[in-house]
Amino acid sequence: MRILFITSNRIGDAVLSTGLLAGLMERYPGAKIWVACGPLAVPIFEHAPGVEKVIVLKKAPWAGHWRKLLRQTMFRHFEAVVDLRGSATAYLLCAKKRHVLKANHTLHRVIHNAGVAGFDPAPWPRVWPGEAARKRARELIPDGRVVLAIGPSASWPRKMWPVEYGAELVRRLTGPGGPLQDVHVLIAAAPGERELAKPIIDAVPDERRIELIGEDLSLVAACFERIRLYIGNDSGLMHLSAASGAPTLGLFGPTPDGRYDPWGTNTARVRGPRSYEQILAEEGEKYAGESAMRDLSVDKVYDAACALLARTDTKSQAKDIA
Repeated sequence: MRILFITSNRIGDAVLSTGLLAGLMERYPGAKIWVACGPLAVPIFEHAPGVEKVIVLKKAPWAGHWRKLLRQTMFRHFEAVVDLRGSATAYLLCAKKRHVLKANHTLHRVIHNAGVAGFDPAPWPRVWPGEAARKRARELIPDGRVVLAIGPSASWPRKMWPVEYGAELVRRLTGPGGPLQDVHVLIAAAPGERELAKPIIDAVPDERRIELIGEDLSLVAACFERIRLYIGNDSGLMHLSAASGAPTLGLFGPTPDGRYDPWGTNTARVRGPRSYEQILAEEGEKYAGESAMRDLSVDKVYDAACALLARTDTKSQAKDIA
């Protein structure tokens, strides 16, 4: 039994599709799964149980990436083809069942994905870092070490909370009297983004700083499984953190939080005084220029972080139960 699972080029959307993939694994136990995704998303799937093959869909002129996928799948028989890209591929292959995502801009992406194959409730996103990554993560974050993780970047500048605000937040959370006083700080970002993250890097003493800039996503996910709190913009790293089970606070501005909230019971979101619709009406759909999140204050994010820390404090919860 073989299943073809076509998912996103983008890291965030790929992570949000992992719940559906996990649901398919349970629906078709023992199935061999082929995943087709963009190059950046490969580490999200390559260690997943049951995944036999990952086909890299690197965008090519004249739909060359789709032709590549067809060449590798055309003469195979599939129990099911699940296409979250909404392409015609599923209809060109030999398959018993075809599940093709249709546009829906009202549902959260996790629920939208799950609905394509009839899952209700939606299976939760998850991570499969692999044992080598988990071993390295244990070296970076030994048992008992408390870590605050920060994700200062995003796919476009308008949805990045000003990095100087992030540096001030780190100082307040980890400084004297802060709820995470003297803890280690993990800074995660894509290759080439160290200069962008420098104000936050400089706010953390060398001996308490863990830099995961340009690191493999498998290692990042494995580290996120061991952190106390993640704070970051609406991005792939935010969704990766939530999928790992870490308490995750998402910072939102010119993107719709109702559709892209971090998913899970240990998550929260915060935005400034303007809704997504207000920002859109006032500034339009700009993808370049400065941050549209300068009105999200450090005080508001600090309070939201403290509230999430209190809600996810397992020691306090254990005392309450006792």
